[in-house]
Amino acid sequence: MDVLSLASSALLALLVVGHLVLAGSDIGLGMLMPHVARGPGQRRRVVAAIAPYFLASEVWLVAAVGVMAGLFPVLEHHVVAELRPVIAVLLAAWLVRDAGLWLRARVDRPGWRLACDAAVVAGSWTVAAMWGLAVAGLLTGGLTASAFTVLCALVVTALFALRGAAFGAERLVGPTDAESADVAARVTRPLSRLALGATAAAAAAALLPGGPEPAPALLAAVPVAVLAAALAATSGLAGPMLSRHTSALAIAVPGLMVAWAAHLPSSPVPSVTGMFVWAILLPTIPVMLIGQVWLYRMTRRPAAGGTFFA
Repeated sequence: MDVLSLASSALLALLVVGHLVLAGSDIGLGMLMPHVARGPGQRRRVVAAIAPYFLASEVWLVAAVGVMAGLFPVLEHHVVAELRPVIAVLLAAWLVRDAGLWLRARVDRPGWRLACDAAVVAGSWTVAAMWGLAVAGLLTGGLTASAFTVLCALVVTALFALRGAAFGAERLVGPTDAESADVAARVTRPLSRLALGATAAAAAAALLPGGPEPAPALLAAVPVAVLAAALAATSGLAGPMLSRHTSALAIAVPGLMVAWAAHLPSSPVPSVTGMFVWAILLPTIPVMLIGQVWLYRMTRRPAAGGTFFA
């Protein structure tokens, strides 16, 4: 693989992993809304915590799709052909979830807000599950009805929930009501234990029919070991304090696993196209990184009053 193709592959992996880490926060917290928010006020705080992030995290996915379409058309064709049903459901759930966020504050009625909250929860769970099926499909070379596919989807879904719990434990702390943050912090340990058990079962199921295509042992073992270590650290007594970092590391692993160990079709990146895309993205990526850090620091706590979304 030439330098341009290698750099472009690394960029695509960075964008996908960045989206998983960032979107894991708002998608995961949306999944846990019924558990961490017991009343209208607490649900409003959850939506207020999600709102600043969901559009910013989607920028990374749009950028990843653009890079794949522009630089890796063979890979794009493979992904669309093999995962067409998963992509269709993921996009539909994405629209439902975003509609719930955008429309929630447009009508000041409890029933309307409750229906929008339900759309956020259902859409978040479905998006997480579809990401799990997508990872399984890419690792196995296509969707298969196998134990590995189910367990891989379970692992990724649990990682989204864990990331959301860690995010909620940090962002739902309020001057008068910290109950939601406490509930989110407490759930990090059982979620990490669930993900750790599912990871072990998925590793065993990988050896059965319908598992992933054989890959070099080191490439497969390293990300699995990193994931297991992150989840083991989160499942201990210090889990809630560590989860801010370990959950981000854990949810990055599925994307890295696909980039390192999956047998994906590829072709050399055309030099002219590659230089054109890189000329656009090279100054853009630092802006995205700086903007994400600035947004993260600026919105450390949900807005106390009413907002456009909540």
